[in-house]
Amino acid sequence: MPVIARYAVVTVVPLLLIVAGSFFGGYFPLLALLWLTVLAAIGDAVLEPPAPEEAGEWTERLSAGLAIGHLMLIPVVLMGLDNARLSAGAQLALFLAVASYMGQVSHPNAHELIHRNPAWLRRLGAIVYTSILFGHHVSAHRMVHHAHVGTPKDPATPLPGESFWAYVPRAWRGSAEAGFAAEAEQLERSDLPPFALENPYWFWGLGGIFTLVVVAAMGGVLGVIVFLALCALVHLQILLSDYVQHYGLQRLNLPNGRVESVGAHHSWNAPRGFSSLLMLNAPNHSEHHLHPGRPFNRLTAPEADAAPRLPYPMPIMAAIATVPGAWSRLMDRRALKVMEAAEARLTAREEAIAADPDIAMIHRLTREAG
Repeated sequence: MPVIARYAVVTVVPLLLIVAGSFFGGYFPLLALLWLTVLAAIGDAVLEPPAPEEAGEWTERLSAGLAIGHLMLIPVVLMGLDNARLSAGAQLALFLAVASYMGQVSHPNAHELIHRNPAWLRRLGAIVYTSILFGHHVSAHRMVHHAHVGTPKDPATPLPGESFWAYVPRAWRGSAEAGFAAEAEQLERSDLPPFALENPYWFWGLGGIFTLVVVAAMGGVLGVIVFLALCALVHLQILLSDYVQHYGLQRLNLPNGRVESVGAHHSWNAPRGFSSLLMLNAPNHSEHHLHPGRPFNRLTAPEADAAPRLPYPMPIMAAIATVPGAWSRLMDRRALKVMEAAEARLTAREEAIAADPDIAMIHRLTREAG
């Protein structure tokens, strides 16, 4: 089976199970939830990570199809949760399955789309984020996170020793503000005011309001409450992914006062056989930061000695991150070891520069210019 077909099976089957559960109830909601949790854990234990391959237009078709499926899922699930044929247990399983699906499939897919060409794919990814009231992530991720990851300028990078629950409000608000500031700065270069209609924050805000109006028309006040709870769980999963993938990894200051360039050692990776398929290779995070425009099916997992690896698959690490004490015991020493190795490499580089007069002169001139 071609690798792109494996991506399609792993991501589309739970979507179909959720839709079937919304209409027919029965065991479909539970099966969808088990696919995204128990089967994922088993698959990660027994399957090899997907190999990179060229898939041509099929990559775009899969991403576009998943985005459209996500948008259709919102009204379908609202109808399902109002379906009298579903027991309370089935409704709970359906709610949790949808939250898990949007966090583990819709988010990585929308993230993939906002980095893609042509423009209609980026817009489709932006619509997905807007539909879950997280539209500002499009601006903050592309214009702030990728430029400043591993530095205090990036709200999505955890501070040293910061717990996830301390990180959540700071990262959510900070990203929204930093994304707006980046968009305003770009508008200023075109002699436009920050609140010009060209600012996409109008779309993020009005698009979110439109979504809530549609939800209210379909499900009333209860539907809005359920939808807001769903969005909150999805937001937590999005923030968890950034927290887990960048915890404890900071870019070092260079002698010229600048920070080092983004490297493979500034992201945690977790290549696995099932969750990498489910999350469209998002666990190969180092390569994404080095090559943001590279499609998910062409991302390669860096060697363990070139980029740090998480001890468990991404979903398990995300669950552990919600328990600060357990997370700190598991990750603090690992992060410190990565940073010590990075500092040693930087020191060796400076010593090599100092040992060569020609390189030292060029380096001195670079410092003076910088």
